[in-house]
Amino acid sequence: MKKNVGNENAKENSKDSDPKHVIDSTTKLLNEGVAFLVLAECKVMAFVQRRKGPDVVGSFGLLQPLAEGLKLILKEPISPSSANFSLFRMALVATFMLSLVAWAVVPFDYGMVLSDSNIGLLYLFAISSLGVYGIIIVGRSSN
Repeated sequence: MKKNVGNENAKENSKDSDPKHVIDSTTKLLNEGVAFLVLAECKVMAFVQRRKGPDVVGSFGLLQPLAEGLKLILKEPISPSSANFSLFRMALVATFMLSLVAWAVVPFDYGMVLSDSNIGLLYLFAISSLGVYGIIIVGRSSN
């Protein structure tokens, strides 16, 4: 029996345009880029300060971004002792959520957008202007 090679290639090509696949590969690429930039920043700071760069973690400091991320995750949260804790945390979460909601109108590819709106730029400006209120609420919650 003869195989239909054309259909297999079409299935493989459709995987490349799958939205989940595109978003996953974009996220992985951005994570690797950020890790490289953290390492490059450490190396440049070491050069400017005339000292040896990060070479303790892994060979040539290649595991330094992983160590920096782990350090950031394990840090204890800092909040003022006189702050209204629930309002303080709510303002932080609201500010973070606004930054995520802003991605709703950003197109990843042709036809790959969460909200296909004609007023996307206006929406982006409006959402980014609301981030100031999170800062105001955090300041107000700390008395």
